[in-house]
Amino acid sequence: MSGDLFFAAAAERLADNAPLADRLRPRRLDEVVGQQHLLGRSRPLRSLIESDRLSSTILWGPPGTGKTTIARLVAGATARAYVQLSAVTATVKDVREVIAEARDRLGQRNQGTILFLDEVHRFNRAQQDALLPAVESGLVTLIGATTENPYFEVNPPLRSRSTLFRLEPLDAEAVGELLRRGLRSEGAEADSDALGHLAAQAAGDGRQVLTSLEVAVALASARPQDPPRVSLADAESALGASAVRYGRDEHYDVISAFIKSLRGSNPDAGLYWLARMLEAGEDPRFIARRMVILASEDIGMADSRALAVADAAARALEYVGLPEAQLNLAHAVVYLATAPKSNTVTTALGKARADAGDGSGEVPTHLRDAHYPGAAGLGHGKGYVYPHDDPQGWVSQQYRPDRFEDRRYYQPSQHGAEEEIYQRMTNWETGRTASEEG
Repeated sequence: MSGDLFFAAAAERLADNAPLADRLRPRRLDEVVGQQHLLGRSRPLRSLIESDRLSSTILWGPPGTGKTTIARLVAGATARAYVQLSAVTATVKDVREVIAEARDRLGQRNQGTILFLDEVHRFNRAQQDALLPAVESGLVTLIGATTENPYFEVNPPLRSRSTLFRLEPLDAEAVGELLRRGLRSEGAEADSDALGHLAAQAAGDGRQVLTSLEVAVALASARPQDPPRVSLADAESALGASAVRYGRDEHYDVISAFIKSLRGSNPDAGLYWLARMLEAGEDPRFIARRMVILASEDIGMADSRALAVADAAARALEYVGLPEAQLNLAHAVVYLATAPKSNTVTTALGKARADAGDGSGEVPTHLRDAHYPGAAGLGHGKGYVYPHDDPQGWVSQQYRPDRFEDRRYYQPSQHGAEEEIYQRMTNWETGRTASEEG
């Protein structure tokens, strides 16, 4: 009996001294901040948890977005036994023991088993294969948590038997709510610029923002002030990072300077503005999206590889995450800045949309679908010349409605790879003119 009392007392003291992020861990679904696309009313993951019908699942998202919290909420909501392992320390022997216990539990008490496997991507192939039969048969319901892309890190057989739920970095509103809860819990106040700095540096990581707040409150508590009030200096000291002026106006001004630097072929300026945004806590996915747009808008056919490079950087950001992915972003910045420039695709599309906007212009008869019964009787396809039948692989024929046939939308520049396209189209035009005159 005394052992139980000592155990209870120790548990209570541990809870009192636990980190702020752990003390504020939600105990009900309604207390979770963020992830409304999964946990909002009538959303899929919430419905499955509340009805205790969750099947094997992989929770995939950046650190501090609630993967472990959701698993613990499942533990409190299920009638099934809940077992937790960490893939960092668990062995194949541990997995087999969990499976054996699950089999006994089902046979003796007709009770299922949920296994929460944190850092599931750290399980090697042999460990994942040992778990697969139990997941496949339904003996064990797996909840795997990973910060890595499961399409790369989880064996296809195990992944295919699990539902993937992607968690997003916490948005500004969710981070702000965490900071407010943290201040209430600590009995402290904070200046708005201090909260803004903590939120910006968190990059959507709820655990990090609460850990930083806890340190900042401790620093503020050293001053003779009741209640303690966190200043910007406290926040900077807690993070080991100075605040960068980056309000709403700066957000638009800096991204504008960034894009104009890349368009202007200045890699050093592009790297400076990239670093400025990353230091200020700008959403890196926003930066990546703008580079993908620029690759077609300002480089286009002058170097079509630019789009592939920008897209690869965006994908690397999702796969690797910060801080490492800043190298992928910098790689793309230098490539885009030094690539030859052409906006001919942008202007061509604008002209085409202007003509196509009213929806007028009949499809020429020889271009119409001729595969269905009766089409031939309507003359569909009659007179169409198949380009591959020509030795040049190209023929001169009408491809647009009559009223737009002579309009020129795409006019290639002579920059980069577009110079070759310019020459090719010039040759076609010469051949078309000769065909018409002949």
